[in-house]
Amino acid sequence: MSLMRKIGLGTALALTLALPALAADVTVKIAYENNPGEPVDLMMQKWADLVKERSEGKVEFELYPSSQLGSKEDIIEQAKMGVNVITIADAGFLVDYDPDMGVLYGPYLADDTESLFRIYDGEWFKEKELKLRDQGIRIVIPNYMYGARHILAKKKIETPADMVGLKIRTPNNNMQIKAIELMGGTPTPMPLGDVYPALTQGVIDGVENPLTVLHGQKLDEQAKQLSMVGYVTSAAFWLGGESYFQTLDPEVAKLIEDTGYEIGVESQKVAAQDEADALEAMKAVGVEVTTPDIAAFKEATKPFYEQFPEWTPGLYERIQAEIAQ
Repeated sequence: MSLMRKIGLGTALALTLALPALAADVTVKIAYENNPGEPVDLMMQKWADLVKERSEGKVEFELYPSSQLGSKEDIIEQAKMGVNVITIADAGFLVDYDPDMGVLYGPYLADDTESLFRIYDGEWFKEKELKLRDQGIRIVIPNYMYGARHILAKKKIETPADMVGLKIRTPNNNMQIKAIELMGGTPTPMPLGDVYPALTQGVIDGVENPLTVLHGQKLDEQAKQLSMVGYVTSAAFWLGGESYFQTLDPEVAKLIEDTGYEIGVESQKVAAQDEADALEAMKAVGVEVTTPDIAAFKEATKPFYEQFPEWTPGLYERIQAEIAQ
């Protein structure tokens, strides 16, 4: 954890004492695709409770799971316009604002979670946070663990050759579309809420996502072959609008961000157990688990990092240097 973050967490008590003097209560909407009861929803409940406790009721979160407020693209646009909303997104959704962010969604970028999160406390990421603020986006939680992304399909997948001809749902971002193409599949972008009926109707043959989401969305009712490809370890960002945060008392903004960072740290701690629980639950409903040839998938996706001429020269090498620190 960076010194700045440690200092921020250490001032939580001081903020709590200062907040009751604020003249007005603050309400923030927290919007996400995940359903009630999924790990994301449970963590957001914890965040809401933590914010309410630290602010002595002066700051409250309203939770909107299951895409109740619309797609994340729409919500991010609302946030940029000053709406009091925070939503979850990943690096793939930020490439329109900064193409370099796409490297964070590269396949097999880091060997383990600890290495991956070194990036988010490093100088490169701090530079990117400031650049995004200039474009109206505030990264409220930078360190949230969403999970390793695997593929649930109607066909067993052991090698990239098994992916050929399979229509695999991806989010609508170029990073995952490119990765699935390199693996041999046919990427089919659509909102997460549309995946269950698409699997039911045969519009798609499979879907990639963390285990907790695959099970939480009940997608294992329609597809029974799980391939543990782990091609991306997905850190997620919780984003708000810079213009809205500028309207907040600085102490309120800091409290929201500091408690958010705490929730991010907790998400990293509980992710492994959440994934293990989801895996056992999927097995219990008849899902067959395959451990694929990871070396073959790594080899197939190597060209990924050479396909984005819009990236800053030497970007991949700089990221790897920060991981190695």
